[in-house]
Amino acid sequence: MKKMYGIIAAMTTPFLEDGTVDVKALEQETEFLIRSGVDCLYPCGTTGEMLLMTCEQREQVAETVIRKAAGRVIVFIHTGAVRMEDTIRLSRHASQAGADGIGVVTPSFFGMTQEELFTFYRTVSASIPADFPMYLYNIPQCAANDIQVETCRRIAEACPNVVGIKYSFADVHRALEYLQVRDGDFSVLVGFDRLLLPALAMGCGGTVSGAATVFPEPLVKGYHAWKTGNLGEARACMKEADGIIRALKAGTRMSIFKAAQDMRGLTGGHMHGPLLDLTKEEIEETRQAIAPYLEKYPLPDLS
Repeated sequence: MKKMYGIIAAMTTPFLEDGTVDVKALEQETEFLIRSGVDCLYPCGTTGEMLLMTCEQREQVAETVIRKAAGRVIVFIHTGAVRMEDTIRLSRHASQAGADGIGVVTPSFFGMTQEELFTFYRTVSASIPADFPMYLYNIPQCAANDIQVETCRRIAEACPNVVGIKYSFADVHRALEYLQVRDGDFSVLVGFDRLLLPALAMGCGGTVSGAATVFPEPLVKGYHAWKTGNLGEARACMKEADGIIRALKAGTRMSIFKAAQDMRGLTGGHMHGPLLDLTKEEIEETRQAIAPYLEKYPLPDLS
């Protein structure tokens, strides 16, 4: 079964002012990321404002990205939702729409026991084809639920189509423990993209990065330098990527990503309410913070 690897773009979702998905802008974003060399696309996740969208909107985004990618890169759709029934619906839709796999975040807001998390993932896994790859997605600082290592191991043993986990908390010790699941044959992706190089050295497969939706170039170059054994170049690229990630405030507000996409010549679009677009003052602050990178990385021809 396919797995995600390398630089995985946690795609934004461009919205029109009325809250509908800007399909044309989403197609442009997809093309930009593919031409920039990312290894995988991951729409409808945290960076994509997933929990603010209806199921119909999320299905529209999934279909648009899959169609535009046209098999040129791996596409995994994030399908986790507040309701388990919606998670199952979106997971089945991703499979039927031609995605390469899915990621599923833990349930949120309501505290779950480890047994409840195990039952949730086993139920979702059983609802999709046995050969359709699925990643667990653990972001305890947002979801208020944490997949413990032993629970991850139980899920992997009970669900053969669970091929890995996306871990979005900066705990390298836990990431290392996840790598031991299924005797080491378990994909671990990190959401803390500033620590990509140490994560790769530990054996992780790559990073799911929101910053990569704006400036994928240094991350892509750094990953491939690592793969070819050029550690010096990889370090230099990651130093630059770290500056970009900090300039974008590490995705603490997705509106920063969208404003920065606008500055690159893409169409970042609006935020989905109740989230707000940046103010004029915040836009100018972001422009100043990323000015050196805008000059270095002009938008490529996407025609």
